[in-house]
Amino acid sequence: MPLVYGHLRRLAERSLFSERRDHTLQHTALVHEAYLELVRMDVDWNDRAHFYALAARAMRRILVDHARTRNRHKRGSGVEHVPLDEAPEPPAPEGEVDLVALDEALERLAVIDRRKSEMLEMRYFGGLKQEEMCDLLGLSPATIKRDLAWARDWLRTELES
Repeated sequence: MPLVYGHLRRLAERSLFSERRDHTLQHTALVHEAYLELVRMDVDWNDRAHFYALAARAMRRILVDHARTRNRHKRGSGVEHVPLDEAPEPPAPEGEVDLVALDEALERLAVIDRRKSEMLEMRYFGGLKQEEMCDLLGLSPATIKRDLAWARDWLRTELES
């Protein structure tokens, strides 16, 4: 753990960087939860790429579960329900990413192209840069750049629809 803790902490900081400012999950807690999930997996790591890909996936699951729990409470756990025609229009959140919608879109992309889905997962949830993905995946910078551009465009279209 001492060998990878610093890197996992940086990944967690990157993952939480684009989250809302009042996020209740701190990067240290995210690292610890991800570590516990990785230990529970009981996997023989093939290499560094395999480990960090699974770490990014664990962080993604934790953040998505956290968002689902928050949304469940936000959407009326024990609150009096008001008919839609009487309810005021809620303001749109600015700068927040809907992690549940993002997770669902990444699952749909995985059906089409698993590698591109994993690349977006590593980028968004793992915070890996293109150069790091080149090393981890053994792909050329041009392939990484091209695949990420295609995947981002696909994801943007999915999330806007």
